[in-house]
Amino acid sequence: FRIMAGKVKWVTDIEKSVLINNFEKRGWIQVAENEDWNFYWMSVQTIRNVFSVETGYRLSDDQIVNHFPNHYELTRKDLMVKNIKRYRKELEKEGSPLAEKDENGKYIYLDFVPVTFMPPADYNLFVEEFRKNPSSTWIMKPCGKAQGKGIFLINKLSQIKKWSRDSKTSSFVSQSSKEAYVISLYINNPLLIGGKKFDLRLYVLVSTYRPLRCYMYKLGFCRFCTVKYTPSTSELDNMFVHLTNVAIQKHGDDYNHIHGGKWTVSNLRLYLESTRGKEVTNKLFDEIHWIIVQSLKAVAPVMNNDKHCFECYGYDIIIDDKLKPWLIEVNASPSLTSSTANDRILKYNLINDTLNIAVPNGEIPDCKWNKSPPKEVLGNYEVLYDEEMAQSDGPDRDMRSRSGQTTGMKGNRARDSGKPVLTTWK
Repeated sequence: FRIMAGKVKWVTDIEKSVLINNFEKRGWIQVAENEDWNFYWMSVQTIRNVFSVETGYRLSDDQIVNHFPNHYELTRKDLMVKNIKRYRKELEKEGSPLAEKDENGKYIYLDFVPVTFMPPADYNLFVEEFRKNPSSTWIMKPCGKAQGKGIFLINKLSQIKKWSRDSKTSSFVSQSSKEAYVISLYINNPLLIGGKKFDLRLYVLVSTYRPLRCYMYKLGFCRFCTVKYTPSTSELDNMFVHLTNVAIQKHGDDYNHIHGGKWTVSNLRLYLESTRGKEVTNKLFDEIHWIIVQSLKAVAPVMNNDKHCFECYGYDIIIDDKLKPWLIEVNASPSLTSSTANDRILKYNLINDTLNIAVPNGEIPDCKWNKSPPKEVLGNYEVLYDEEMAQSDGPDRDMRSRSGQTTGMKGNRARDSGKPVLTTWK
């Protein structure tokens, strides 16, 4: 773990001791100021500095870093939507069946992000869409912030006009003079448990984009609001009702510091199987895995696939009351702070398993290895998509998975045979 004094910062909210314990357990490091270590754990800003042409840094073969240089193509809210829209159009031009639309012009297989606009460029398009359904609620988010900062809900055009003129000018401000925002159709019919809104935080590790190889972490969790949900317009300003971010909810009067307002994904699955049925639940999780793979495919062509890089993303997914999953955003530095005892165990294991895949067997890092670790080191990860394997099964593999011929993750059942099958995108 090589740290250049004054140039490398820890991820701001990480528990340093957790990382150091993991490194020492592998015999990689001695905690000494002048020691030369072979692994970087950097903040996103430090990554930009390392890969900036002005700095002149050159990583050697034994140096591995935990972000891709332009990870923001997926993790900035505006760029994520832009890349997914481009991906859809490219598939349409190719005549791909994945880009098929229904009679209302909606994508059948690729409709997994809420309708989103980027003001000011898309302001007129937003107004046109708003007037089609003037009773709708929209959510505005700053493109480059996290933890729920700067987010607010609107249901009137006058509210966005007021926001756009905060600089005391008479016209819509440009993105250069004001922080860039996206405005998305608010999912106002979320699936509720105990009357409360929740979302899923899922961890996805990408070891390489070309060919794409990614892993799903089995120990994700649900984050619940502390106040019961209501679509009432009188509660639009109550973020304890609408935003699931722990950074917001922990300040609520009803926040529980023992369980942290969280469920494990396995508990969610058990709840849904008991209330909605196993087949419906399997279909939901298949669709979530599909969303993740397609979002990664959307950014793969523009991602700088540096051989020194890997990345663990934090995916935020909301499920509506029809059990349709929606991709809300992807985080480049998902919080590794532990708010509960279970949280600490989960995130310790997450770091441990991530390092085992990035640098198998605790060996000296080598950026030239084939990034295909043996199954026994995966821990709580499982292969979500392996492009090389998928291509060997034919170009229509993805389409077969969406047409119901097979289901998603390992252990689910084929619709027709009733026998376990491998996921269609491994």
